[in-house]
Amino acid sequence: MDENGVQSDRVKKPKFQKTWKEPQIGQRMGGEKNTARETVGEEPLSPCSRLFNSPDFNCAIIVIMGCKVKGNPPAIIDGLKHTLVNHPRFSSILIQEMKNGKKGKPSWVRTEVRVEDHVIVPDIDPNIENPDQYLEHYISKLTTVPMDFSKPLWEIHLLCLKTSNAESIGLLKIHHSLGDGMSLMSLFLACTRKTSDPEALPTVSVQRKQFGPSSYNGFFNKIWWLFVGLWFILRLVFNTFVDVLMFALTICFLRDTETPLLAKPGTELVPKRFVHRIISFDDVKLVKNAMKLTVNDVLLGVTQAGLSRYLSRRYDQEATPKLKESMRRIRLRSAIMINLRPNTGIEALADMMAKKSKCRWGNLFGYILLPFSVGLETDPLEYVRRAKVTVDRKKHSLEAVFSMAFFKLILKVLGLKASVVLVRKVIHNTTLTFSNVVGPKEEITFHGHPLSYIAPSVFGHPHALTVHFQSYEKKVIISVTADPTVIPDPHKMCDDFVESLKLIKSSVLERGLYEMEV
Repeated sequence: MDENGVQSDRVKKPKFQKTWKEPQIGQRMGGEKNTARETVGEEPLSPCSRLFNSPDFNCAIIVIMGCKVKGNPPAIIDGLKHTLVNHPRFSSILIQEMKNGKKGKPSWVRTEVRVEDHVIVPDIDPNIENPDQYLEHYISKLTTVPMDFSKPLWEIHLLCLKTSNAESIGLLKIHHSLGDGMSLMSLFLACTRKTSDPEALPTVSVQRKQFGPSSYNGFFNKIWWLFVGLWFILRLVFNTFVDVLMFALTICFLRDTETPLLAKPGTELVPKRFVHRIISFDDVKLVKNAMKLTVNDVLLGVTQAGLSRYLSRRYDQEATPKLKESMRRIRLRSAIMINLRPNTGIEALADMMAKKSKCRWGNLFGYILLPFSVGLETDPLEYVRRAKVTVDRKKHSLEAVFSMAFFKLILKVLGLKASVVLVRKVIHNTTLTFSNVVGPKEEITFHGHPLSYIAPSVFGHPHALTVHFQSYEKKVIISVTADPTVIPDPHKMCDDFVESLKLIKSSVLERGLYEMEV
C-alpha cells in the first residue's frame, strides 16, 4: 500500500499455502493503473450523497455473491462492460474543485472507465484450510482499505474459493455516495438474468397499497369513509408529532440503554466482521400467513427474539448487576434509512444501461427510529405481535419525511459539518442498523454465474451492529455486521436468530394456526 493506504497495483500477488494465513487484498486485473482519463459533463452531488462523502461518515456497501460455479473473471469483465459501467454514477469520478482558495461543492464528472481497473482477483490456494474463515477475514480486511477516489467508486473482488455454501465468491464494494440501498439493489438485479431464461430479468415482488373500498357508491358509505379519512389524518399528525419530538430529544440527549450491543466511540474505524445464515423463506411465510402479518413483521419479530436470547446469555456470562427481568425496561432502537424516492424498477435500469439513456437516480432518504422490544417471553409469538404493533404505528407517521427535510435545511443553513454532526448523534444514541430488502423470486445469474445466495451489508457508520435480511428465491439470508470489540461472537447471534425462527414456527404449528397457502 502507499502512504494513503491505497492498494498499489505493483504489489506482487500473494501466494497462499494450504494452511490458513492472514488474507491479502488481491491485485487488479488491469496491472498498471490507468491514470489517463477523459472527463465530460458535470453533476452536483445530492445532499445525501454529500453526507456519505464526508470524512466523518464514510460509508460503503458490501454485497457478497455466492456462486454455484467456479469464477470466470473474463466473463465478469465482459458483462460489466455492457451493464454497470453504462450507469452514470458507475462511470463518474468525484471531483471537488478549489475556488478562491476554498473547497467548492463536490460534483460527479463522467470519465472513461477501464473495467479491468475495478476487478480484483487474489491468488488463493484452492485447497486452503478453513475457507469460510478465510472469506470472513478477507471481507473484514477489505473494510480497512479506503476506496480510490481517482476512479469511479466501486470495485469487485473475485475469489476462487469454495465455501460451505458456494463454489466461488464475488464481493461487490460500492461507496454509499453512489446511491441508497434500494436503488443499488435494483441496479444490481438489473445486471442479472433468470437462470431459467437468460434473456429475462428477475421477478421481484411489489407491495400494493390500498386504502378504502374500490367503490364509494352510496351516501352512507361516503360518510363512513369520510370519518375514516379524518381519523387517519388525526392519527398521522399525532404520531408524526410524537416521533419528531423523540427524534429531537435523541439528537439532544436521549441515548439508548447501555447494553452489550451499544457502540463505543470510534467503532466506525474498527474492522468489522461479516457473518450470515440462510433460513427458509417458506418458514417465514408460514408464520406470516398463520398470523396474518407481513414478511417484515415476522423478520422484525425474529430479530427481537434473537436479540433477547443473545442479551440474556451475555448478561449471564458477564455477571452484570442487571437482572434479565429488567430487560423489558431497556431502551433499544434502530436508526433505519427509509428511501423517499420512488423506486426505479429494474426494467428501467436495465433499459438505461443497454441504451445509455437516463432514469431517476440518487440518494434520497430520511431516518426513522424503530424501537425494539426485548425481554424473555414464555410465548414466542409475542415477539411477532409486538413487532406488528411497532411497524403498524410507524406506517402512520411522516417521521422520515420530516427528518430528511430537517437535515437538508441544516445542510443548507449551517453547512455539511453541522449536518454530519447531527446524523452521527442520531446513530450514536441508538443501538443498531436494521434493514430488509426484497430480492428475486427465482434463481438468477450474474454474467454467467448462477448465484446460491446474496448477502449485502454496510459499514462505516458508528453502529456496532447491523442486521440485514435479504430474500432470494426460497431463502432469506440473515447478514450480521459486527464490531468484534463490542460483539465478539456474531456467529452465536446469527444462531440465536435461526433458533428464534424455529421456536416461532413450532409455536404456530403446535397451535394449529397454519393454513396451507393456495
